[in-house]
Amino acid sequence: MPLGTLDRTAPPLFNQGPSALSKLIFFSALALFLMVADARFNVVQPVRAAIGTVLYPIQLLALKPVQLAIGSGRYFEELQSAQAREESARRTLALQAERASQADTLAKENARLRSVLELRQITPTPSKAAEVLYDAADPYTRKLIIDQGMASGIAAGSPVIDERGVLGQVTQVLPFTSEITLVTDRDLAIPVQNVRTGVRNLAFGDASAHGGGLELRFVAPSSDVQEGDVLTTSGVDGVYPPGLAVAKIDRIERRADSAFARIYCVPMAQVTAARFVLVLSPVGVQSPNPPAVAGDGTPAASGKTDKPASKPAKADKASVKDDKGAAKATPKPVRKPAAPKEEPAR
Repeated sequence: MPLGTLDRTAPPLFNQGPSALSKLIFFSALALFLMVADARFNVVQPVRAAIGTVLYPIQLLALKPVQLAIGSGRYFEELQSAQAREESARRTLALQAERASQADTLAKENARLRSVLELRQITPTPSKAAEVLYDAADPYTRKLIIDQGMASGIAAGSPVIDERGVLGQVTQVLPFTSEITLVTDRDLAIPVQNVRTGVRNLAFGDASAHGGGLELRFVAPSSDVQEGDVLTTSGVDGVYPPGLAVAKIDRIERRADSAFARIYCVPMAQVTAARFVLVLSPVGVQSPNPPAVAGDGTPAASGKTDKPASKPAKADKASVKDDKGAAKATPKPVRKPAAPKEEPAR
């Protein structure tokens, strides 16, 4: 210790305060007193409320980082869940849109097929339903390929129609497919008849007219032809049955420097959107051969031959009639009527 300084600290004897045991007993008794007083008389409640009020902002600030961390984690979880639900909803919506489109397409095809089948029921000519496979590869012709051919009994030259009118004619037959030349093809001509006037004419395919139509040629400018007249098959060619809708007159050009009028027609059939068609038997081969008759109008006897009479065609099941009445055709050979007493015609 340097000289001149005084030691002002108390002696060690006076530095000793209460003992640790006395402190423990005092504070335990104080705590017990405060607990009993608070439980019985709520003495510390105002103090607790004051302390809680003072410490609430500090507690709130201390909890903010924890809440922020929990909220961030929950936000990212909900964001991923929402994105997953959105992706699933988009896939479901795309699938439903595809199914709706397919259902709409199938409904339209079903309606077309029903109309074709209904037309088959009311058409007396034997026919076969067919589906269009694809267009012909030649860009300079108007032809279609159908899924019926020689194996189904399709013959070359057979008329082809849809639910609206004449579509064309079979020009080539393969074993399982056939080629149809449309009425708008330049190499096809159809005998037609004006429904209003009854005048017959010839309609030629004219693919260059209005994107695909027909043309009436060799018609005098003074002829009674009007826009909107409907043309049907006349039946004089022995191929097309009479009365089938072919086209409607769309435009008439009468020129003073030309000896004939230019008459453009629009086909009634869906030549560019055909899907299901009917292939008719040509008029010349649709009815069975009539039975031989004698000079007096009675069926001729065949003498001693044992050959059965010719069977009627299965397509239309026509009735075989004699001079006394009509007998229904059956798949069995038809029994010949008894020969009259006079000598049969030879």
